[in-house]
Amino acid sequence: MITETQLARFDSIPLDGGMTLEPVQVAYETYGELNAAKSNAILILHAFSGDAHAAGTDQESGGLGWWDNMIGPGKGFDTDKYFVICSNVLSGCRGTSGPSSVNPATGCPYGMTFPPVTIPDMVRLQKMLVNHLGIQRLLAVSGGSMGAMQALEWAVAYPESVAAAIPIAGTARHSPQQIAFNEVGRQAIMADPDWNEGNYYGKRPPARGLAVARMVGHITYMSDQSMREKFGRRLHDQNQFEVESYLRYRGSQFVDRFDANSYLYITKAMDYYDLTAERNSLSSAFENVKSRFLVISFTSDWLYPSYQSLEIVRALRGRNCDVAYCELPSNYGHDAFLVTVAEQAELVRGFLASTFRERA
Repeated sequence: MITETQLARFDSIPLDGGMTLEPVQVAYETYGELNAAKSNAILILHAFSGDAHAAGTDQESGGLGWWDNMIGPGKGFDTDKYFVICSNVLSGCRGTSGPSSVNPATGCPYGMTFPPVTIPDMVRLQKMLVNHLGIQRLLAVSGGSMGAMQALEWAVAYPESVAAAIPIAGTARHSPQQIAFNEVGRQAIMADPDWNEGNYYGKRPPARGLAVARMVGHITYMSDQSMREKFGRRLHDQNQFEVESYLRYRGSQFVDRFDANSYLYITKAMDYYDLTAERNSLSSAFENVKSRFLVISFTSDWLYPSYQSLEIVRALRGRNCDVAYCELPSNYGHDAFLVTVAEQAELVRGFLASTFRERA
């Protein structure tokens, strides 16, 4: 399946911080065909470092989509049956407006003058895109990690527009530990002299700081067992362990495809997201939801542990919502939602089929 990223442009978008971004651009990809009733559309929501290229082979780079093992003909999100959409988030750096975009008022990249962005802002732009595609109601929204936050926000903010939500390895709000790991990454970037208060475009980027931030992230994505199995205490050469070599490789690879300022903006949006904000409880947040839910977590995920998914499930059940929950066994840590496919795909396939029968 050869895919091509498309662009949609809008005159403006209001942001939670009180500012209006104008104009705004969003990059997206689609897979499968939209049926005549426009009732088979599924929106895939990417994790922190993802982008619009979720499946297939990119026409330009030849790279596979980040969730290609879950999206495609006969897969969990079966493109023979469903029309699947994935867009890059607001403040990203892969085609959607963000800090590296050119500010039309100055002709220069926004840098840190780009307005602060929230998870609800990201979802608001996704809703604009879905409307642009002529779809009034999505069959489902689904994503892992930060994508799970967006899935929850969709169900809460646009209850009439979502038949089902599938948050995977996610949370309704970050714990202090999750915020702490993100702050270490941000500080690594801002401590790099090349960051230059975010004004590094056209100059040398803060590659060292961004690489360290990514290295910290990768440690949290894996489990102790998966690291022991993958690396043990084996030496790469006389001067470094294999795990050190792996982290350095991942860090340098990330620098080539991601913008440091986007890292700052997106992690802040994640940290500040809280479904209980301005509400008495998480249960109150779900007061008006009409979606059915499939919530998935993984046994070895210590970054987004199962207790956070169970908190969501209990709040939904307290509202008598239609919710199914499954904790899948895996040794891969938080990365399990990208790697542990067979059981996950089976759950999603059955859930989508019943949702389409009952609610499409």
